[in-house]
Amino acid sequence: MTTIHLKTIIAAKIDVCFDLARDIDMHMLSAGKTKEKAIAGKTTGLFEPGETVTWQAKHFGITQQLTVEMTDIKRPFYFEDRMLKGAFKSMKHRHSFEEMDGNTIMTDRFEYEVPFGIFGKLFDKIILKSYMMKFISERNKIVKTIAENRSSL
Repeated sequence: MTTIHLKTIIAAKIDVCFDLARDIDMHMLSAGKTKEKAIAGKTTGLFEPGETVTWQAKHFGITQQLTVEMTDIKRPFYFEDRMLKGAFKSMKHRHSFEEMDGNTIMTDRFEYEVPFGIFGKLFDKIILKSYMMKFISERNKIVKTIAENRSSL
């Protein structure tokens, strides 16, 4: 199991950050480099408990699909989604939010397992983990920019 743990400090209210992080339209905007789009299940608006969304994107030159379900939520402090179907052997993403000194600290805990035994583990170590860290970091930069712009209005 690989775990990616990222923290992003955002100068915005916790509820703004929480809703942006689970906004399907915002996710598509933030993942523009991979042409990620919601193609089934919930395809627009806020991702809610028990709902599923199937994402289609191009990673490593291959068009892939990933279906996730929101499995847990406590507004505005955390939500979690888990892969139901996709390229990972398993995947769980916990998004946590905490207010501190007028900011929101958004924490991502992204856990996944790769298929293909030793070859998958080698690919993860050499390429995939850093790729996923960059992908989540870029997404978080967009969330931060939008949240801070909304808070300044």
